[in-house]
Amino acid sequence: MMGINKNTILAWATLIMILMGFLLIGLGAFRYNDVAGWGFGATGVGFLAIAWVFNALKGRL
Repeated sequence: MMGINKNTILAWATLIMILMGFLLIGLGAFRYNDVAGWGFGATGVGFLAIAWVFNALKGRL
């Protein structure tokens, strides 16, 4: 199936998590100015942290 292996799946997951992280941080910064903005920003940072872990796992599994 088109050369999809574990590293390719982790690369796609990392890319999607980075995009979602920046989207959530952007929502928190520009859309929601109240307490909900802090929640969106914190969740976005969490997504970026998980993406960092996915990137570190490439080639090790």
